Amino acid sequence: MGAWVSGLLGVDGAAAAGPAAVGLGDLPELCVAEVLLRLDPPEICRLARLNHAFRGAAGADFVWEAKLPENYRYLMELVGCGEEGKRRRQRAGKEIYARLARPVPFGDGTKEFWLDKSSGRICMALSSKALVITGIDDRRYWQHMPTSESRFRSVAYLQQIWWFEVVGEVDFCFPVGTYSLYFRVHLGKFYKRFGHRHYSLEHVHGWDKKPVHFQLSTSDGQNAVSQCYLNEPGSWVLYHVGNFVASKPDQLMKLKFSMAQIDCTHTKGGLCVDSVLIYPKGKGFQQERVVRSQK
Repeated sequence: MGAWVSGLLGVDGAAAAGPAAVGLGDLPELCVAEVLLRLDPPEICRLARLNHAFRGAAGADFVWEAKLPENYRYLMELVGCGEEGKRRRQRAGKEIYARLARPVPFGDGTKEFWLDKSSGRICMALSSKALVITGIDDRRYWQHMPTSESRFRSVAYLQQIWWFEVVGEVDFCFPVGTYSLYFRVHLGKFYKRFGHRHYSLEHVHGWDKKPVHFQLSTSDGQNAVSQCYLNEPGSWVLYHVGNFVASKPDQLMKLKFSMAQIDCTHTKGGLCVDSVLIYPKGKGFQQERVVRSQK
């Protein structure tokens, strides 16, 4: 096998000399493109560095359009509007993929979506400012805390409250697939000191008394209900609310979701609420500790 490859490429990686020699650079771009169609985007980009044939095939529109979600034109509508948006929608497939792989803000900048670079599947994040939080305007209970640990540069920190409820919703045309929804929260107030990360449990209390209840519903009748105790201080945790299935990529789906602990027999506090995350169901998307709630 090694001798065959050496004969094909030559000692220095170039095609071997002689009238019968055939190298990778001699493959027609259309044939190369058919191979690239079966690869993931990162692999396509790596192979584009091999030679001219692979570089040309890796730029073909039909290769990248095959990697885009079926409703990518709708997604590009959210990138911009007017003449600028029209020019963006007329980009080549590779340019569209690259643009959608970067965060696209919507909803007054409190929400954003992006394509996972490896799979081309949609991910979404909603900041704490996109959520309806009971008592958020009363500084006796809540405060917005700036931080680099949030993709939105700010989290909502709860000092103490009797009635804890966080509610959100989003309307979106999700590409076909199954998705998981999470609340990203942190038990304890974190800070940096002398370049090191620390956290304080000063206000943390009440979460071991009763479980937090999670709910998820969709406009087409899907529902999920679960509950979980919050008992992992000091690190960001993704609490799994539930899954939903999108089957119509060109139809708006309304999601409603909540996180609540409304037993008023005790107070609770010391919790940071960062965001709600929506990832395609499956491995490889969650980069932090995930807690599966109990039904």
